[in-house]
Amino acid sequence: MTADVGAQLRKGVVEYCVLGLLDREPMYGWQLADALTGPGLIASIGTLYPLLGRLRDKGWVSTFDRPSEAGPVRRYYLLTDAGIAQLALFRTQWQPFARTVSYLVGEESP
Repeated sequence: MTADVGAQLRKGVVEYCVLGLLDREPMYGWQLADALTGPGLIASIGTLYPLLGRLRDKGWVSTFDRPSEAGPVRRYYLLTDAGIAQLALFRTQWQPFARTVSYLVGEESP
């Protein structure tokens, strides 16, 4: 896979990966960045904050601040009802889509 194809694939799903992580629990930026940089879904925390801003603008996440025992106050992100609905819609479409792509590129039988 060329870097360009990988970048396009990541760009298409990374928002939903963030929603999936936040469906488990509210998280602060560094937690999200750690979960997403390890598998290569984002390059760095610097690419995460604009993404979180877009999710807030869409009304899919909201924020709250919580004091930290280890430093400054942390901003946590959590799903809104609209974010929960959007994630549910993505989940219904993802598996059939992924199976179809796998079949078409020769990885799976129908």
